[in-house]
Order: sequence, then structure tokens, then C-alpha cells
Amino acid sequence: MRFDATSLENRIGAAFQSATREPDSLPAFLALREALTHGHVRAAEPDPAQPTGWRVNAWVKRGILLGFRLGEMQEIPGSFPFIDKDTYPLQPFTLADKVRIVPGGSAVRTGAHLAPGVVCMPPMYVNVGAYVDEGTMIDSHALVGSCAQIGRRVHLSAAAQIGGVLEPVNASPVIVEDDVLIGGNCGVFEGALIRRRAVLAAGVVLTRATAVYDVVRGEILRATPETPLIIPEGAVVVPGSRAITRGKAAEWGLSLYTPVVVKYRDEKTDVSLELEDLLR
Repeated sequence: MRFDATSLENRIGAAFQSATREPDSLPAFLALREALTHGHVRAAEPDPAQPTGWRVNAWVKRGILLGFRLGEMQEIPGSFPFIDKDTYPLQPFTLADKVRIVPGGSAVRTGAHLAPGVVCMPPMYVNVGAYVDEGTMIDSHALVGSCAQIGRRVHLSAAAQIGGVLEPVNASPVIVEDDVLIGGNCGVFEGALIRRRAVLAAGVVLTRATAVYDVVRGEILRATPETPLIIPEGAVVVPGSRAITRGKAAEWGLSLYTPVVVKYRDEKTDVSLELEDLLR
């Protein structure tokens, strides 16, 4: 049976606009949550017709917000008791899901999609609306924020923070395409788009206001009013610094942090990344 996204979109739209709990509001949200969990709908999805190659599904993000509005606080008992909205329980997994979750305190909210072959190292957290594709590893202390889109065979290294963008609903979430390596303690926020096969070295932080200096191509990469910060395909980005040339900061020899594209992936880089396959 073919999934009818248009019908669900209409139901979510009507429920979101209502100031009261209509009879169909909760069933509409639960249908969306189920569709998100199984990857039938996404907060953002590939679309070659768009300037960035991705389309934001604002109605999905509205539906996620609807779930918070409809939810009631409840206490969840267990080894690690917590209090949360009853519309967003922890997601149960079985062997049939083919998702490897190593013991040690990881959590995935219902409404997030983890494809077969995903590996979760403890402790990690995946929030509602996130989409994590096949063969990706989410390492210890890593976060995949609400509505973030993670491609195939990505490695989110220890303590990597992939921010979520739930509001405004028409804003693009953080997107990490296929075969990307995100190094330890990296932070990717505010809708940044990391193209396939890029590498972020440990400690790189990207926000919408970040300027990235590409010393290979002689360009400065920035977000625009229409597009997010985009890291090019195959770019290798490392933490760098830029000297302050005026005022007391110049007198004191101060510099500011800035990410730098130092190379683009080649055979040597790929050989150094083969270790990732041994960890899966």
C-alpha cells in the first residue's frame, strides 16, 4: 500500500491551525510520528530542483511542533527515570531493525529514523525528526538534533554536535550528506550543509555566521539570505585562525578562530579513512 503523504500533510495542517484539540489532532500527529520513525516522510529531502539540492518540508516540522503542543507531561520509570511529553516516548528497537545500539545510556526519541546498519555508541542521543541513513556511526557523546538529516556511511565522531533546526519551520535543518567524516568535538549548527565526502577535522565549529576560508580555491564561503553555509564536496576543513589587524587586538597579537579548507579529498585521504569501515 502506497504511503499518502499529501493526505497526512492536509491533516497536520488542519490540526496545527486549530487553537483547540480537534478529534483528529492526536491521530494525525501519531500518524506523522509513525511515518517519521519509518522514514516515509522527512523534515528535509533531496530535491535537484532546489538551489541547494534539498527541499524543506515545513509541514513536517509543524507536525513535530504539534506533538509538543498535544503532549502531556508524564513520568517514565526505569533504570534511568525521566519526565517528558507523552507524545515523544523513547523509541523501542528490535533485532529486526538491524540497528546496533551498544549498552551504556543512549537514547533515541520516537519520530527519529535510524536506517539498518546504523551503529550507536554510548552515550549518544537522536532527537525527533532526525533522519540517519544506512551504515552511519554515531559515536560516544554525539548528538543528532531535531530534524537533522544524516546521509549514508557518515561517521559522527565522539562528542560531535549536529544541531537541530525546528523553528522557523521553513528554515533548512543541518544536513550532512553521504560519506562525510565529522571529527571529534565538532559542532555543526544553524542549517549548515555539508556536502558528500567532506571531512571536518576535530574541533571545527560551523554556524550560519561562520566564514570558511578555502585556501585551495581562493574563496571565502559564507551563508547568504537565501542559502545556508555550504561546505563543498570533498573539502577537508580544519580549525584555523585569522589575525586581527586593527586596534588593541592587533597590538596584542590576537587572532580569531576560523575554519579553513586546506585540501580536497584524494586517494591518500581516503586510505586514511579506511579505518572507519573496521569500526562498523
